Amino acid sequence: MNTELSTTDARLPAYARLRDTLAARIANGEWTADQPIPSEARLAQEYSLSVGTVRKGVDGLVSEGLLERRQGSGTYVKAPSFDATLFRFFQWRDVDGVQLSIPSSKLILRSLNKAPSEAVAALGTTDVIKTVRLRSLSDVPVLFEEIYVPVSKFSGFEVLPEADMGPLLYPLYFEHFGVLVKRATDELSFDTASEVAASQLCLKIGDPIAVIRRTAFDIEGNPVEWRIARGSAAQFRYRTEIT
Repeated sequence: MNTELSTTDARLPAYARLRDTLAARIANGEWTADQPIPSEARLAQEYSLSVGTVRKGVDGLVSEGLLERRQGSGTYVKAPSFDATLFRFFQWRDVDGVQLSIPSSKLILRSLNKAPSEAVAALGTTDVIKTVRLRSLSDVPVLFEEIYVPVSKFSGFEVLPEADMGPLLYPLYFEHFGVLVKRATDELSFDTASEVAASQLCLKIGDPIAVIRRTAFDIEGNPVEWRIARGSAAQFRYRTEIT
């Protein structure tokens, strides 16, 4: 089988065009995280390229975090999991001072909705599926989240059995809807707790809270999720390194 490479720019070297072609196939949901992509030898035959050229193209996708090599098993699409990174802003520890690390998720609401203005600005649509959930560490509420995804990309998400939903949504987006989250931007600010947020986070109304607004993008750069997460400002920590 001789399949053509991506023609986004014929001036690019073959490995770069292969990288773009494979990225498009990943974006189209051709491979899942539990099955290996074709071997480098098979891809070389499919695209009439040398194995070395194919390896270089695949290496690019591995370095970008789209693929991962598993020793003795093959190369797989890497299921995204960094939606847990919001917890890096909140330093919760147990009674022994040990950092808590395994978040749980309590689903409060999931339904078809019209997006609020901030979500519309981020996603470019008013037709969304809204999810509200409470994230906890060892039963201690940490994050109160509102999450919006476009109906056009996630049709049926609102009726997906709750048993199929774990604490991390990005792997679920990929496995059920073929939407691979490649990157996200976080915007931090501070506010005071509303009645609803205070109730969920075991705070007093008016207590200071940290607010994180996140927009997540797929591998083609399209916005696929907007969320707003609120947590106690008393536990908020921000650290950055400048080199």
